[in-house]
Amino acid sequence: MIKKLLKIIYLKLPKRQKEKAIYYYKWRPYFHKNFIAALIRLFMKNKKIRNINLFEQRFYSQNGEDGIIKIIFDKIGTTNKFCVEFGVGNGTECNTQYLIKKQGWNFLHMDCGDKLSPSTKKETVTAENINSLFKKYKVSKEFDLLSIDINFNDYWVWKAIDVYSPRVVVIEYNSSIPPTESKTVKYDPNAQWDGTNYFGASLFALAKLGKSKGYTLIGCDRMGSNAFFVRNDLIKENFQIKSVEKIYKPPRYGKKVNGRCIGHPQSNKSMTPV
Repeated sequence: MIKKLLKIIYLKLPKRQKEKAIYYYKWRPYFHKNFIAALIRLFMKNKKIRNINLFEQRFYSQNGEDGIIKIIFDKIGTTNKFCVEFGVGNGTECNTQYLIKKQGWNFLHMDCGDKLSPSTKKETVTAENINSLFKKYKVSKEFDLLSIDINFNDYWVWKAIDVYSPRVVVIEYNSSIPPTESKTVKYDPNAQWDGTNYFGASLFALAKLGKSKGYTLIGCDRMGSNAFFVRNDLIKENFQIKSVEKIYKPPRYGKKVNGRCIGHPQSNKSMTPV
């Protein structure tokens, strides 16, 4: 079935793109596991994206975020090629590293942990200081990509950003919460993730927040970890929009119960409706 689909896609490619596909397949064997995504990306270059999961590829990201981010910017183009990510750890596995290493983007990385890379600013990001941190590090009012993964107050920090307008936002969501429920953690600037499923916010809560800020949810990665938002002025002709329920991906990590992953261990704390 896959081979038949690939043949159909290949035959519809323009001659130049056919040559590019053959080159990567024949001479770059380490790309074989990503060949399907690369070939589909060539085919969809001038078409509306209906399913971002077809483009998942992993180079530096934890899951398939690298490929999703790449196809988004293939569609909408770039402006200043500047990205901001906080919650990067030591920087070896994050959502912006591919853009920085392979495409020459400029960046701001922030994290409050130890053993950070020399290029990462040691900052504790909160709802109270996020705008001042952007100002401190001279972030432009409009930039291409914002990635938020701080394992707890993600919802509240994004909500607090009121002057800056990234074109694309990638944010961790709590996939243990059904897509019909709008919930998040109670805001506490000093809180840290305790390893349970009491963290972040549900996909529905983030979709509502994104809508209020002028963004549209276009998809989630297969693992049920990250949600992808594009600013409304960049949606038309580029992405087909679906309901939150159809976009939602359940957790594909953590302990299995009755054959299904449940994500992180259950917490005795209650999420806050928003």
